[in-house]
Amino acid sequence: MTDRLWNANYTKVWIANFMIFFSFMLLTPLLPIYLSEQFAANKDTIGWVLFGYSVMALVARLFSGFIVDSFPRKMVLLISFTLFTLFFVGYVAAGTLMLFAIVRTLHGLPFGSTTVANSTVAIDVLPSSRRTEGIGLYGLSNNLASAISPSIAIWIYMTTHNFNIIFWLAMGVATVGLLIDSTVKTRPRAKVEGKQPISLDRFFLIKGWSEALTMVCFAFSYGVMSTYVAIYGKERLGIGGGSGLFFALVSIGLIISRLQGNKALREGRIAYNASLGVCVSLVGYLVFAAVPNMVGYYGAALIIGLGNGHMYPAYQNMFINLAPHSQRGTANSSILVAWDIGMGIGILLGGIIAENYGYTMAFWVAWLVNLLGFLGFWLYVKHHYLSNRLR
Repeated sequence: MTDRLWNANYTKVWIANFMIFFSFMLLTPLLPIYLSEQFAANKDTIGWVLFGYSVMALVARLFSGFIVDSFPRKMVLLISFTLFTLFFVGYVAAGTLMLFAIVRTLHGLPFGSTTVANSTVAIDVLPSSRRTEGIGLYGLSNNLASAISPSIAIWIYMTTHNFNIIFWLAMGVATVGLLIDSTVKTRPRAKVEGKQPISLDRFFLIKGWSEALTMVCFAFSYGVMSTYVAIYGKERLGIGGGSGLFFALVSIGLIISRLQGNKALREGRIAYNASLGVCVSLVGYLVFAAVPNMVGYYGAALIIGLGNGHMYPAYQNMFINLAPHSQRGTANSSILVAWDIGMGIGILLGGIIAENYGYTMAFWVAWLVNLLGFLGFWLYVKHHYLSNRLR
């Protein structure tokens, strides 16, 4: 008899993850516009303000893997989730650019720890026979949130021009997710005999260094594109509400490719999914940079979604399969750390390049960095993974 994938606990954690990313993505496409309109911030300043969030998420994730491997995971999850939810009040209260920057930066800490803890709990509550498949489907919650949330946020903005409504809605959604996670039942974990020494490998999966470097490249490209796509569409293409459709198309591509690639993951063809994903993504970023019109804008969104939907879950399984069970949290946080580093550098440098050389140059740089990740995967990472995987 086949083990049940969608058991009650996995379903709850899946829905809670949807709530985390729904609340997160309500803000993401509009913050550059908010900072520009509310505080008259230029592109360079916007990049620095948003960069802080990624830095703090990175710091949190570096330690979160060790923490969820060392302490009760549900306790870590609920504490992190509570702090993540409460921080939304700070956006409403911040009356100056400096205060907003502080709130946004510190909010990265509970976001980073919550995503690590929630995804690790999801892996724990999956039956081992369905784990690879379940990891792939878990990401659908992110994708669905990313498809729906930006469109709702932009509709609210276009209708009311009241950002506080968006901030309160984000807090409300996060609260629902927290309540759902509080009902999850986790199994007690077997104790690891003997005191494990504190080492770098407890915080980051050293064995996955090459996978992490290429993930930094892929995240850099996405950081540049996702952060500046709304303000680029508004200023250069005259499609003020069009970024909602853009993110919807990205998410539709992600959902299609995750569902289509799930069979390959279930059969253990993880490297195949990753190979397909990095190729398709490279084409998507090329279209986005080379075709600066509505066809390129929306067409690239779908292509990038299709590519990332194959690539990211495959990479997540690669990290998990390179680590022993006692380092599951560390493996899980390592891919997120790599993603945060790439996103953070992309957000920061994207703003600097856009301010000094224009959006076109910023998007071409995003494609070139994606090309570096593509070459790294084909020249080294794929062989490294196949030679060193544990299961």
